[in-house]
Amino acid sequence: MTERLTPNQLTITIIAEHEPTLTLVELCRACGTHPEWVIALVEEGILDPQGDRPIHWRFETTCLRRARRAQRMEQDLGLNLPGIAVALDLLDEVERLQRKLDSQM
Repeated sequence: MTERLTPNQLTITIIAEHEPTLTLVELCRACGTHPEWVIALVEEGILDPQGDRPIHWRFETTCLRRARRAQRMEQDLGLNLPGIAVALDLLDEVERLQRKLDSQM
C-alpha cells in the first residue's frame, strides 16, 4: 500500500527534490506565512540564509523544516521568538547527540 503524504509533507518533498535552496518568497509560500515573520526568524538567529539582503536571501531546504517547527512552537506552545530559538537549539543538540550515540552502537 502506498503511503499518503499530507499537503505539508508533499510541499517539502517537492521542494527538496527540485531546489537546493529557496528564496524568501518560496519559503514564505511553503510555510504559508509573511516575509516579515521569516525576516524576524533571521534577525533572531533561528534561520541563517545566504545573501546580504532579503531580496538576495537563499535558504537551504533544511530551513523549511526549521521554520515549520518554529511555527508550531509559536502557534501550539505560545513561545516567543527568543524561546523558539532556545528550543530549536536544544532540539538540534539532542539530534546531534542521538546521531553520535547511534554511530557508536
